[in-house]
Amino acid sequence: MSAFFRLIRIQNLFFIALIQYLMSKVVLLPILQAYGFESTNENMVILLILASVFIAAAGYMLNDYFDVKIDVINKPERQIVGKNFSRHLVMLMHQILTGIGVLCGLLLAYFARSMTLAFIFIVVPGLLWFYSASYKRQFLIGNLVVAFVAALSILIVGISQLAFLSKTYGDLIYQTPIPGEIYGWIGCFAIFAFITTLIREIIKDIQDEKGDREMECRTIVIKLGVKNTKLILYFLILLTISLLLLFNHFFINFEGTLSVRYILFGLVLPLIILGYFIFTAKNSVDYKNASNLSKVIMLIGVLYSFIFYFLQAKTYGISLFDLFIVK
Repeated sequence: MSAFFRLIRIQNLFFIALIQYLMSKVVLLPILQAYGFESTNENMVILLILASVFIAAAGYMLNDYFDVKIDVINKPERQIVGKNFSRHLVMLMHQILTGIGVLCGLLLAYFARSMTLAFIFIVVPGLLWFYSASYKRQFLIGNLVVAFVAALSILIVGISQLAFLSKTYGDLIYQTPIPGEIYGWIGCFAIFAFITTLIREIIKDIQDEKGDREMECRTIVIKLGVKNTKLILYFLILLTISLLLLFNHFFINFEGTLSVRYILFGLVLPLIILGYFIFTAKNSVDYKNASNLSKVIMLIGVLYSFIFYFLQAKTYGISLFDLFIVK
C-alpha cells in the first residue's frame, strides 16, 4: 500500500485538496459573505476536489509510467513502476482514475451548467498525457505545462463558484463587484502558484540532469547549462518578490500591517533564502533541499488565505468560522 501511495504522490494530493478547500472556504466564502451570501456550494467543493485529486493521481501514475528508464538512473531506490507494479497495471489504474476524475468533473459542469468546466476537465487529462509522453523532455514546455496546471487547480475554484452563481442569479451577478473580487484574489493565488511551481520544476530539472541527459532530453538545464539556469531562477525569485510587494501595495486595502508583515517574513525572506540555497547548490542533495524549501514557500503562500479571512472578517464584521466576530 505504501508503494501505491508513493506512486500517486499522496502528499501532493492532500496539498491539492487543501488548496481547493481553503480557496473555497477561506477566500471565496468571506468574499460572498461581505455581499450577503451565506455559503459556497458544498456539492461544488466536493466534486471539484474529487475530480482534481483523481485526475492528478492518474497524472502522477502516467508520469512514472513513461519515466521508468530515467528513474533507474536518477532515483533507483524510489522506482515503483517495474518493481512494485507492472507497467500494464499502472496504465490500467491510470485509465480508471482518469475516468473517475473526468466523470466527477463533468458532473460538476452539468450541475453548474458550464461548458467551460466541461472543457477544462476533458482537456487537462490530455494535456497531462502529452506532458508525460513528450513535453517534459522538451525545452521549457513541460515546466510551463506543470505550472499552468497548478495555477488552473486554483483558478478553477473561482470559475466553478461563478458558474453556480451565474446559474442562480443570471447576468445580475456580473453587475456586482463579486466576480472582480473573486478573480482578483483567486487570480493572485493562481499567479503565485504558477511562478513558484515553475521555480520548483526548474530546480528539479537541475537535480535530475544526469538521467535526463542519458535519455537525450532537452530540458532547460541541458540546453542552457547550470549557470544560466540558475540566472533564470534568480529572475523568477525576484519577479515573485516584486509581484508580492506590488500586490500588497496596490491591491490589499486592509488596515494595519499584518498582511505586509506576513508577506515580508513569511514569503519574501524564505524566497531570499531559496535564492541563497540555489546559489550555493552543488549536488543533487543541495537541489533537493532547495526544492523542499520551494514546497514550504508554496504552502506558506496558500496559508495567507487565513490572513485574508481574518482581515476580511474584521473589515466587514463577518463571523470568523461561525465562532466569533472579530473586533
